[in-house]
Formats: sequence, structure tokens, C-alpha cells
Amino acid sequence: MSRTAMADIGSSPLPLLFRRRSSGEIRNLATVSSSILPAFGTVVDDGYSHLKKYVIVPYDQRYRWWQTFLVVLVLYSAWASVFELAFNKTARGPLLIVDLVVDVFFAIDIVLTFFVAYLDKSTYLLVDDHKKIALRYVIRVWFFMDITSTLPYQFIFRIFTGAWHDGEIFSFLNLLRLWRLWRVSEFFKRLEKDTRFSYFWTRLLKLLGVIVFAVHSAGCFYYWLARHHKTPANTWIGTAIEDFKHRSVWLCYTYSIYWSIVTLTTVGYGDLHAVNTGEKIFNMIYMLFNIGLTAYTIGNMTNLVVHAAVRTFAMRDALNELLRYASKNRLPEGLREQMMAHMQLKFKTAELQQEEVLQDLPKAIRSSIAQHLFRRTVEKSYLFNGVSEDLVSQLVSDMKAEYFPPKVEIILQNEIPTDFYILVSGAVDLLTYKNGTEQFLSKLGAADMAGEIGVIFNIPQPFTVRTKRLSQVVRISHHHFKQMIQPQSEDGKIIIANFMKHFNKNHSLLGHVEWYKDDRPKPINVLNISLSTCEAFPRQKHRTLPAKKNPDG
Repeated sequence: MSRTAMADIGSSPLPLLFRRRSSGEIRNLATVSSSILPAFGTVVDDGYSHLKKYVIVPYDQRYRWWQTFLVVLVLYSAWASVFELAFNKTARGPLLIVDLVVDVFFAIDIVLTFFVAYLDKSTYLLVDDHKKIALRYVIRVWFFMDITSTLPYQFIFRIFTGAWHDGEIFSFLNLLRLWRLWRVSEFFKRLEKDTRFSYFWTRLLKLLGVIVFAVHSAGCFYYWLARHHKTPANTWIGTAIEDFKHRSVWLCYTYSIYWSIVTLTTVGYGDLHAVNTGEKIFNMIYMLFNIGLTAYTIGNMTNLVVHAAVRTFAMRDALNELLRYASKNRLPEGLREQMMAHMQLKFKTAELQQEEVLQDLPKAIRSSIAQHLFRRTVEKSYLFNGVSEDLVSQLVSDMKAEYFPPKVEIILQNEIPTDFYILVSGAVDLLTYKNGTEQFLSKLGAADMAGEIGVIFNIPQPFTVRTKRLSQVVRISHHHFKQMIQPQSEDGKIIIANFMKHFNKNHSLLGHVEWYKDDRPKPINVLNISLSTCEAFPRQKHRTLPAKKNPDG
């Protein structure tokens, strides 16, 4: 730990933890899942200014790119080490140059590891002391394995003896490179947590990589057994290819991979089969290994398929439950269709609403999302025209978004006014029922309001509101609305004025609202404001205007 960090810790009871990027900014939030997370009670610093010189942060983006580049080299070295052993192709010429270059890169990584800070799990602090970093690396098995898997044994022998060694001892030593495969496993773990990449394709790519490497390794080892048998003709490949040791390497490699795939998939055509005892023993071991690999493959594929279809299964189960409920209670066919349509719409719009996900977010973030989505709609609605910015912000923060399919009632006539709605998109009809007859009153569109009459007058809802097509609305609670308006009398007066002005222009609706009592205006209880006069309203207590004809039928 740096001295500056120690000084800050001494002056503060809370330890410091450094942020993810050396720039002090998280430019891509999708990578947060791969960061080292602080424990509760730690303070996150603004950057890496407290780190000592020549110290690398393990989750710095540049270091991550270096690790990703090494993964590509690991894939090559894992393939080459098994291939060189099987086909006696000890690195010479161009292949030697490639192997040496790869080894140089891994040697550089060993050196870099002595400068990579690590997180102390007991204090959750980044340790940047060079001695502690070096001691931690040297005393662990990783250091020994990194060294032994990086040394170019054949090239070193050539330097000391002046000659190339044709034995297979160096090919076996090169198998130590397989130790580097742990980097591939860590790489895929990071990809699976990174939301920038598809989880399905990441898991599928990992699964295919495991299968391909298993096929390659088994085919190479099986060919190695045949090549070292005392009677080449009495081998699995010797029965198919005469004098196979002197044939093309790629021809023999093709036969080896063909046998490995046929055995792995349990097809077994019988054209390539074990002949001697050693081959039979290897076949038994490989087939037992294939049982586990097949289980791993099927389990992963099943998990990916089920993960993709889980929402479909949940929707079908919910619909079946609704159908059983409607059948047991003998609900009308029209009501059943409304229930089914609403449930289907709920699942279709789940990704847009994400109520469960949003509930886990802080209130400030949820409020910011609501402001971004619905503020303009609220400002366009007539009732809140001219009210203060604070009131609009409070209203929007407490709103709930909902979707309704076509031909569904949002509000029923004479129900208790618990909420009112602002239409974001779509269209609804205002309807009234008199003497058992449904009458069309008017049509509402985007930014129009429904249910506000019942809420403001504190009376049962005077109209039924039915959707004409798929509609999105925001719902405002009667209780929350009252709480927000009561302490703000000026905004309450503006709302009343807007309400009266609106119904002066649409006073045909008032013919269907019983809002007089004893020739006096009814108190607007929800706002805790009473009208002293009702001159702004035309008196229509004893007058009922004829209903309009619905132009859409």
C-alpha cells in the first residue's frame, strides 16, 4: 500500500478502494461486472493517484487487452504442443521462430506480473508494494508453472550442445504449455459476465472450443500410440494406410480427427477400430471421458435452450391458469378474451416496463427514468398547464406506466376513484350507460386525461373508459395526488382553473355528471379547496344533452 494511501487511511476511519479505470471514469458501464468490488463501508477513490510508480492495476483496460492477446497465443500453443508430440514435429525452422516469439510474449507477461497490484481480501485494499507483490507471486505454484511452460527447451539444448535433439523428451516438456489454458477459462468467465456480449453465443463458443480441443488431443494421442507400436501394420491406422509413417502428416492427422469425432459421437462405423491392447485401453479411457463430455455438452445446450424459452413457458403457464380460473367460475367469453389479451400484453411489454428490475434501483435513478420518459406528456396535459416545475417533477416521479390491449376497460363507470390516467399513446373512448344502453361521448388521444373528474370531485367515476387500440398510459394515484397538491395552494388553484377552463370548452360532458347539491357547488375535497362560486360552470343539473354517435362504431 502506498504511503499516501496510508496517510489518508490514518486521517479517515474508512479505507480507500481505487476505481476501475486509470482515467477515473467508467466509460462503459457494461464492464462494471468484471471489476473488483469494494466491501460495504469502503470509500471509492477518484483514480489511481495513490499507487506507486510502475504498478499495474489488474482491472485496467490496457492490461485486459494484453490478457486477451495472450489468450490467442494460448490457443495456438495448446494446439501446437499436442500436434508436435503426436507427429514428431519438433519445432524447427519457421515453426521454431513462431514458438520462440510466443514464448517471448509469455516471458514478458511473467515480468509484468511482478508489477500487477492485487486486492487484499482481508482489507479490500489494492496492495501496490513491489516486495509484497513479488513475494506473493514467487511462493505460489503459478510462478513455477509459468516458468516451466515458457522455457524453450529445444532451443536451449541447441545453444549448449550445438546440435538438435531428435528425441521426444522435448515434445513431452512442451506439453507443460497446456498449463496456460487457465487463461482461456478466466477469459470466458469475464465474457459471460460482460453484458456487451451475448451470453448464449459466449457459452456456445466456449462449449465448441472444449469439444474441438478434446477431439484434437484424443486424435493426436491415438496416432502417437500407433506410431510407437512395434508392428506398425498391427495398428488402427496401419490397417487402413500402408506404411503410414512415411505418408503425409495431414493425411494421418485427418484420419486421427475422423476417428476421434466418430468415437466421440458414438457413431462407430467400424472402418477404424482398436487392433492391439494399448489401443483398446486408450479407447476405453477415451469413451469413459466422452460420457462426461457428452453430459457436459447436453447439460449446457439444454441450459441455453431452456434459458431462451423460460419466458415462453411462464407465459403459457399463466395463460393456462387464467383459462382454468375462467372455466371454473363460468366467466363470460368477452371477459375471458380481455383477461387473455391483458396477460399476453403483460409478457410482451415486460422488457419495456421491467418493474421488477426498476424496483431494485435507487429512487433517484427511477425518478430520472420517469422524468425522461413521461415529463413531456405530463406538461402537455391540460390539467397541469402552468403549474410549478417542482410539482411536475413530483407527479412524474410517482407515476406508473401501464399497457392496455384494444377493447379493454381502463375505468368502469361508478367505480371508486383511486387513480386517474394520462394517455401516452393510443386512443380510448369515453362511454356512459343509461337505462342499460351504452352511449359514446368522446374520443381521447395522446396527452389527454381520463378519470380526473371522479378524482377531483371525489365522486364515483362518471364514465367508462375503453381502449380503441393498444394504448400506453401513466397512472397517478388519488392518494399521492392529494398529498402533493394540499401543501401547494397556488398550484392547486392553477389546476382548478385549468379544470374549469377545459370543461367550459367541453361542457357537454357535464350533462352526465351530478356535481350540484342543493344548488351549491360541490366541494373539491381531493384538493382541499372549495369553490365559492360556480359561475365558470354552466348549470346543467336538470339538463341532459343527447349523446354523440360514435364515428368509429
